[in-house]
Amino acid sequence: MTELKIPKRLTTALVNSLTAGVVPRVGLEFIAVGRKPEVESILLDMDNIAEGGAAFRLITGRYGSGKSFLLQIIRNYAMDRDFVVADADLSPERRLVGTKGQGLATYRELMTHLSTRTRPDGGALEAILQKWIAAIQQDIMQETGMRPDDPALNESVELQIYAVTNGMQNLVHGFDFAKVLAAYWNGYKLGDDDRKGAALRWLRGEVPTKTEARKDLGVGVIIDDDNWYDYMKLWSEFTAAIGYKGLLLFIDEGVNLYKITNSVSRQSNYEKLLTMFNDTMQGKAEHLGIYMGGTPQFVEDERRGLFSYDALRSRLIDGRYGSGSLKTYTSPILKLDMLSYEEILILLQKLRDIHALHFKYEPQLTDEQLIAFMQIAVNRLGAEELLTTREVVRDFMDLLHTLHQHPEAVFEELLGERAAAQPQGKRNNEAASDDLDDLLAEFEL
Repeated sequence: MTELKIPKRLTTALVNSLTAGVVPRVGLEFIAVGRKPEVESILLDMDNIAEGGAAFRLITGRYGSGKSFLLQIIRNYAMDRDFVVADADLSPERRLVGTKGQGLATYRELMTHLSTRTRPDGGALEAILQKWIAAIQQDIMQETGMRPDDPALNESVELQIYAVTNGMQNLVHGFDFAKVLAAYWNGYKLGDDDRKGAALRWLRGEVPTKTEARKDLGVGVIIDDDNWYDYMKLWSEFTAAIGYKGLLLFIDEGVNLYKITNSVSRQSNYEKLLTMFNDTMQGKAEHLGIYMGGTPQFVEDERRGLFSYDALRSRLIDGRYGSGSLKTYTSPILKLDMLSYEEILILLQKLRDIHALHFKYEPQLTDEQLIAFMQIAVNRLGAEELLTTREVVRDFMDLLHTLHQHPEAVFEELLGERAAAQPQGKRNNEAASDDLDDLLAEFEL
């Protein structure tokens, strides 16, 4: 077996996150298994977005099936491909639209988590603007031979900045957006931190009143609940204009829209989702990708889910030919199935080796023991339909921790105790057990 080489910082993040049942932000490439067609489909989206297109996808699956993991790994792929990315989890305080600023709260969350390849942990807004200005200065100095202290340099940079912002003035809210970017440049040029700070606060959606915006920046509008998505479209255009491939938004926990009890408020959020869907699908947005994660119930429930809103249902429902056993990966909904037994076995092998690397010991568990663990997991949960990757991973990490911290513990005894603790009916689920035996009989160890 080739020796794993993973930095301690990454193994720490992986072990801690997976033990707690949450998706790690880093190191995902070391534990990624399966999902190849889904990832390839989204990478194709990225190619289209880079060329000026747009994309909208709903990634659905039960709790623990790997939605958040897929969103996170795509986010990392996107940064490697020079996209600007932003992610946010919806919650009762963060929606697409709301009467108490919940839509603006989502915008602020997205801007807080604005990330690039060089700033992968968020907070990239100012870094993006500074990189843009520095690149313009560099280009002008190379073309004209000007020195950094040449007074004419600032004038030339200003002309280039206005050339980019003028191209945005025809878009909805483009004029004000361009004016604030120019205000940031002026603050940057003059070393005026207050003016720069005011421009950044406005761009982050943190200016509370139009009066304050007019006083500080000379613009008569602010980013609010009604218009925040229009500014996301402006950001996608702007990032593409300054050298990035585009902007991708990752919005998880869509089920929080389904949980809104007030039907009028819920429908308002679905209307906003419909606007986002139409803009990306009809070519009204450019260089923009929107990826939302949610449960099947959030999408398919005809009483409260997206399918309760006819305009969305007619757009999202499976076509006549793609709803059978032959899956396609080009529809707006990507449905995540459970990983196959073979994929889970590969995942367990990776986790075993990462755990051993992190705690500096030789891996003890054999592949036969991993299969035995899987068999117990399948029997305990009763059926393939109830098995989720998160539960298997958490149980396995718990097992690894127990074996490591108690050297006297014996793997077979721990598994035997777990099996004995199960209800008799679930342990005797012969169908699931036989399926596993059949599938793994020819699996080469």
